[in-house]
Amino acid sequence: MERILNKETIKYLGKEVRVSGWVSARRDHGKIIFIDLRDKSGILQVVFTPSEKETYNLAQELRPEWVIEIIGKINERPKKMENENLVTGKIELEAKKLRVLSKAETIPFSVATDGYEIGEEKRLKYRYIDLRRQRLRKNLETRQKVIFFVRDFLSKKGFLEVETPILTKSTPEGARDFLVPARLYPGKFYALPQSPQQYKQLLMVAGIENYFQIAKCLRDEDPRADRQAEHTQIDIETSFVEKEEDILPFIEEFSISLVKKLFPEKKIKEIPFPRIPYKEAIKNYKSDKPDLRNNKKDKNELAFAFITDFPLFEWHKEEKRWGAMHHPFTKPKASSYEELKENPEKILAYQYDLVLNGYEIGGGSVRTIDPKMIISVFEVLGHSEDKIKEQFGHLLEAFSYGVPPHGGIAIGLERLLSILLDEPNIREVIAFPKTGDNRDLMMDAPSEVSLAQLKELSLEIKSKKKTKE
Repeated sequence: MERILNKETIKYLGKEVRVSGWVSARRDHGKIIFIDLRDKSGILQVVFTPSEKETYNLAQELRPEWVIEIIGKINERPKKMENENLVTGKIELEAKKLRVLSKAETIPFSVATDGYEIGEEKRLKYRYIDLRRQRLRKNLETRQKVIFFVRDFLSKKGFLEVETPILTKSTPEGARDFLVPARLYPGKFYALPQSPQQYKQLLMVAGIENYFQIAKCLRDEDPRADRQAEHTQIDIETSFVEKEEDILPFIEEFSISLVKKLFPEKKIKEIPFPRIPYKEAIKNYKSDKPDLRNNKKDKNELAFAFITDFPLFEWHKEEKRWGAMHHPFTKPKASSYEELKENPEKILAYQYDLVLNGYEIGGGSVRTIDPKMIISVFEVLGHSEDKIKEQFGHLLEAFSYGVPPHGGIAIGLERLLSILLDEPNIREVIAFPKTGDNRDLMMDAPSEVSLAQLKELSLEIKSKKKTKE
């Protein structure tokens, strides 16, 4: 007999079925035992009676979170015993046979609640248990639906999904890189990508024209409460883009379509999305990601906006140098190389952020395709021409072979989901997140490695703490 899901049992009234899942709860009413059986589709009430002696005796041993299989008959629940909150609320399973597939120790916390009342460190340590709760399963299901929507929407618009490398070259683009020692090349390292920035621009050189990717991005950032060392972004790049107007309407269409398709209960405050210059946003809202909702307590109100005309550079006081406001490949609103170098503080950029309800959910720009302008930007950032060619020579050479004007955006999948699902933290929409200080409590990572591994990689740890043998 084929196993069916709990939610499908409503189609089998009066028939015998086989179901499997976890014991969510147990209730003893006199001699009758009731079990709430949980599987991925929901809850099914199971009834054990003394008439099935062997099965009944085994059912007396059942405890929460045991994994079991049951064969029985689907019956209507008695009148006034129905549960309108469940899909299966009008039926129950009369158990005929019971098989215990796996017993469970007492779990460290309940999975019957939303889980917000439980300490986050404990939840993350036992994430495989935490994920059993209905709220988190719903979040993961919605995440899948959003990713499916992205692929469907962009594919129909002529975009090609291309996977870019995870092992790449370390370059000075922004945050710190995670480095990976190259065993076959002692003393040399790969870097994990902070974003697919250079690869997607090289795809434009390659004539792909319209690219997207559900991309993993890895950044070795200092601890922050609502950041992750690895996150996922909806990465989009398109050719023959020369100004904001060439791409912002498309991003707007994408965002509106996503909300209407998957979150119809949400209401977008203003269409077209407002476009607010960076200087005006700081002046009027004291933020470059203003919350424009009429009622900030209304979770169903979505106030999208584009922030434009960012400064190309920002001054780093502690280091006494210029840094890139977005990244060095953003196209300057400068008429010449000389103007860029003489007045870096006045130069604006073809950069734009997509903000939603007080959060930046995406950032992008029109890209620089003039190799001399790229070099000029890096020189303002304090890099010598020789160093620039060493770090980015591959990109500069590629641009010498014919490159279309192009631009794009990266939308943070987890940030977008957390807002649309009314979650307080991006960790609630990630299957296996890390803590704010980048620790994986479930896997106990980062962790030490053996001396043999270090030797094989030609590495030595300079620390008083001994490395395990």
